[in-house]
Amino acid sequence: MDPQQMEKSGETSPKIAVIILNWNGSALLRRYLPAVVATTDSAISRIIVADNGSSDDSLDYVKSEFGGCVELMPFDCNYGFAEGYNRAVALAEGYEYVVLLNSDVATSPGWDRVLLDYMESHPRCGACQPKLLSDKLRDTFEYAGACGGYLDRYGYPYCRGRIFGVCEKDSGQYDSIADDIHWASGACLFIRRKVYIESGGLDAGFFAHMEEIDMCWRIRLSGFSLAAVPQAVVYHLGGGSLPAENPRKTYLNFRNNLLMLHKNMPDADRVRVLFVRRLLDTAAFAKYLLTLDFANAGAIVSAHRDFRKMKGAYARHPQCNLLPLSPCSRLSILWQYYIRGRKRFSQLISTFE
Repeated sequence: MDPQQMEKSGETSPKIAVIILNWNGSALLRRYLPAVVATTDSAISRIIVADNGSSDDSLDYVKSEFGGCVELMPFDCNYGFAEGYNRAVALAEGYEYVVLLNSDVATSPGWDRVLLDYMESHPRCGACQPKLLSDKLRDTFEYAGACGGYLDRYGYPYCRGRIFGVCEKDSGQYDSIADDIHWASGACLFIRRKVYIESGGLDAGFFAHMEEIDMCWRIRLSGFSLAAVPQAVVYHLGGGSLPAENPRKTYLNFRNNLLMLHKNMPDADRVRVLFVRRLLDTAAFAKYLLTLDFANAGAIVSAHRDFRKMKGAYARHPQCNLLPLSPCSRLSILWQYYIRGRKRFSQLISTFE
């Protein structure tokens, strides 16, 4: 029963649509959906599995095990992460908030209530995320968002709790709420549905990877803030679709990062930053060649080629460059990590001040 039907029947209407996008992920649903159902408050949240045209037994499993408490939203084909979520959010009418929740995430008790309370008390916050810990090492931050995401001066993402491939152990060092993050993780993104739609949603041209960072940039350009609320905790498997060194992931990350910079920076800054990025990406290409990893080297070449083909579709650019406005974006994370040896977010604090 959707919120509008519940309201007519006199029942309390949930404010949150927790949307799990699935594509042939029966194994992940069997592993993680029971925990999500057990820890999500049905008084405020409705769990929806949006299925991207799966050919496995995903739909049958959800129907048989959770037919009464999980709604199914089947699509006719695989629309990818971005367009799949755009379609699901558009169909989730009547909800004030939506959560983009990966199918390889286990939630903990009270997670949705904590995030809802924060959003209700901070009306200018467009979206937030919980603390993301690894499901494999539950005392360690997870790569895809950790405790809130940032961008450096050249558009490289990093997090409280994760810089490049180094994920810190969680000892409570980032348990303060961060209300100034640059992006919130798409692994568990709690967002106002109106803000999602008015921002244009996830860019379907990205297909997958970096699309939530791009959308978060647009949300911030529209005047909303983003927050990490570590009092809510979830556990993310990560790498559920593609492993870290998969050439397809390399291609998407490089191409989409370039598109994101091209879209969201004003003309003068964009030209300068993209010139530097070409130099840095050339260095990454050379590293792959020297290690005889020709597949990933080729992925970088393809990413730049396709970026040049696609960038013409984005003719409008903002007048404001958000990066210099934040201390977290004035540094080069490459310099800090590789030259100064700073591999923990807490080591960067003196650089911000």
